[in-house]
Amino acid sequence: MNVDNNETKTDEVSSPEVVAEPPSTSEYDAIKAERDEVKELLLRRQAEFDNFRKRTDRERSEYLQYAGMEMVKDLLPILDDFERALKTECGSAEYAKGVEMIYSRMSETLKKLGLEPVDAVGKPFDPHLHQAIERVETAEGEDNIVLGEFQRGYFFKGKLLRPSMVRVSVKQ
Repeated sequence: MNVDNNETKTDEVSSPEVVAEPPSTSEYDAIKAERDEVKELLLRRQAEFDNFRKRTDRERSEYLQYAGMEMVKDLLPILDDFERALKTECGSAEYAKGVEMIYSRMSETLKKLGLEPVDAVGKPFDPHLHQAIERVETAEGEDNIVLGEFQRGYFFKGKLLRPSMVRVSVKQ
């Protein structure tokens, strides 16, 4: 059989045209309800994701803000030792001055980081800020007033890091 390359046969297949019928009102209502449900679900998921993102940002910010808290807490006994060293008599004035300089430099550095002492002496006893070590009966003065401080308490960036150990007055 001899086939000419210029002549090609094409088979024409006639396909019936598909005409879409408009959906009935019940189908339309079902599709609309499903669309609304998916839209509501999408909005809910977006809100949940936004809340998750905000919460993780807040937690990360708090973590970074208070990351130094444990290190500062570990340095507090050293600060206490310096305070005790400053209260004792020393034979050398130069040595006492050196201890005082180290103490002041350390306390200033910790203050820059966010460490603040709890003001206790002469204030009313607050169990959230103070730890009563001794109760002293007094005839004069008010009841439940901090008379003395055994160990200073501290705040770190507004949070209580360590309560003050105090002596409290008790009315006779």
